[in-house]
Amino acid sequence: MTQAVDLANAINNFVVGCKQDGIWDPIKACCIMAAWDGLDGALYPLKGTAPTNFNFVAGDYDRETGLVGNGSTKYLDSNRNNNTDPQDSRHLSVYATTATTSAASGSNMFPCYIGSGYTSGGSLIQRQPSNSQFLVCKLSDNVESQGPSGSGSATGFIAVNRSSSAQFSLRANGANTAFNVTSTVPQSRSTGVFRQFEQLTVTYSNARLSFYSIGENLDLALLDNRVSTLMTDIGAAIP
Repeated sequence: MTQAVDLANAINNFVVGCKQDGIWDPIKACCIMAAWDGLDGALYPLKGTAPTNFNFVAGDYDRETGLVGNGSTKYLDSNRNNNTDPQDSRHLSVYATTATTSAASGSNMFPCYIGSGYTSGGSLIQRQPSNSQFLVCKLSDNVESQGPSGSGSATGFIAVNRSSSAQFSLRANGANTAFNVTSTVPQSRSTGVFRQFEQLTVTYSNARLSFYSIGENLDLALLDNRVSTLMTDIGAAIP
């Protein structure tokens, strides 16, 4: 097969597999930021509204590994508001081929993978500033919950999901961690990728990401399997 056919099959298999698993409909906004021949293709949505590009250029994109931030000026606005999905049915996910290590200078640096903000009803996934071994996250609530040791340097599929008012989960390094945190009314703020939108100067990420999704409650292990398989297939198709 040609490379183009292999890549098309990889993406088709992802969509078909998600439908078979019952996780396609809950995905409301999604970009595969790899495989495509150029930056414009990487920002064309597989589902939902196209993100708005702020400062990414062609040299930031790699067909196999995705789009890399710079920790200071480059980000995407997903154009999906944090309050669009139900308070107790929501998820955020990314696929990191390189973990974030920096943000803009300051004493309170939280380099963010994806999110709206950190106050009441905000949602996000970001690295803990004082100890890079931990992720901190929230999903329409008032608490920033700390993930397990090693989550801060995790690569691959990273996501949060809420299926009830009483609890949400973080998935990193192939495992789920549950947090007993009660939901609050979702913050009205757009969801950023490579940055959250509430505190702008200290949350930029220099991660390399090849996928993101936003939407309603779904099974994180099933989505992890589909996205990880997709990225393996894309890598196999590109010499």
